[in-house]
Amino acid sequence: MEILADAGHQGLGAQTGGRVITPPHRKFKKNAPDWYEEVYERQRKAHSSRRIRVEHGIAHLKDWRALARHLGRREHMSDTVQAVAGLLSHQQTADLASARQM
Repeated sequence: MEILADAGHQGLGAQTGGRVITPPHRKFKKNAPDWYEEVYERQRKAHSSRRIRVEHGIAHLKDWRALARHLGRREHMSDTVQAVAGLLSHQQTADLASARQM
């Protein structure tokens, strides 16, 4: 399984046999060769474009944090996550339907 992580998890890939993939580490902090910045940015953007769905998922969970706080009990957490997933799915279906009508 491949896990896409953010830069806060640099170095974890070496500990997990390459299963955790983080953005590329900047090898040159000063006096980088001219070609390096372009290559680094291309790699960083490629990782970011693969990870964007993860970031959106985290953001949607944070949007519904008020619901989790309202219930507030750990034994209800799985019900809360299922409720949020259902609401999000419904919202996305409605957004797609309205986009098709335009």
